[in-house]
Amino acid sequence: MRLVSDRPGMLLAACLVAAACATGSAQAQQKNCLTASKFGPNDEIGNLNHVTPAKTLAASKLVTRGKAYRLGIETNKDTPAFPPRTFSLTIVQPGQTAGSTLGPSKTTYNDDIIAGWVGIGSQLDGLGHIGVDNLYYNCNKAAEFAMTDGLRKLGIEKVPAIATRGVLLDMAGYFNTDIVKEGTAFNRAEIEGAMKRQGIKAIESGDVVLFYTGWTKLLGKDNKRYGSVEPGLGVGGARYLASLEVAMVGADTWGLEVIPFEKETGVFEVHQVLLPLNGIYILENMNTEEMVKDQAWEFLFTLGPSRITGAVQAIINPIAIR
Repeated sequence: MRLVSDRPGMLLAACLVAAACATGSAQAQQKNCLTASKFGPNDEIGNLNHVTPAKTLAASKLVTRGKAYRLGIETNKDTPAFPPRTFSLTIVQPGQTAGSTLGPSKTTYNDDIIAGWVGIGSQLDGLGHIGVDNLYYNCNKAAEFAMTDGLRKLGIEKVPAIATRGVLLDMAGYFNTDIVKEGTAFNRAEIEGAMKRQGIKAIESGDVVLFYTGWTKLLGKDNKRYGSVEPGLGVGGARYLASLEVAMVGADTWGLEVIPFEKETGVFEVHQVLLPLNGIYILENMNTEEMVKDQAWEFLFTLGPSRITGAVQAIINPIAIR
């Protein structure tokens, strides 16, 4: 009996083994990076990958009243901001000095110039904002992508159009107070307690989770307190929300996380858990007063941030619809 060599088959098998080894090696190398994305080495949008057409369609069904809420606060020179951030607006009338006008129709116009930092007022923190020892989301090293004229990766211009399910957690109601005291941390027990109180069954993949603390009541009355301390998300709470694959987390505070920081917690460690480690965006200074009054706990959340190439953050005014 003659044995027939299956050389082509052997070669195919060898190629498959080699490819598998190469893939395994690449994956192992990727996982060795602390901030590697689960969506692959080219990912720049993080957990917004979970906001699929199906997710948006499902969220649209939450609109039953047609009422829209603007979540942005007013931004101006008096808006409390993390030092050394400042903001100023200048109105000019180019070519119209001494009462001059343009053309036979005597056209006049005003223009505006903003001089200041983007991270003031209602803002979106992009994935290029916070790192761990100069390592940012998806293995991006500061020296390689953070240039003075703009980020080479993870810029705000990469953020897609967002329409997804939003969940509002009334922490002031949960703690039975008008304004939650600074230094109060929201971790898993507090998050689930607020959900149970409000009848929210689940936080789902691709959701936007917002915390209401009543903190914006301090604006214009005690700006120093507003901008120096705050209640907010704890490290355990951030890890819990990350395990649920949320897309964004925000609050009606200037920095989202609890300050003073929890014991044995690093500086802005909640930001690190969310942004570089899990690709979850942060929303700050969200105005949800009216939504709390209406008990609008679940809603369609929409956002299209300004597409400034290479920007780290964006001044925003998200719209919630129920």
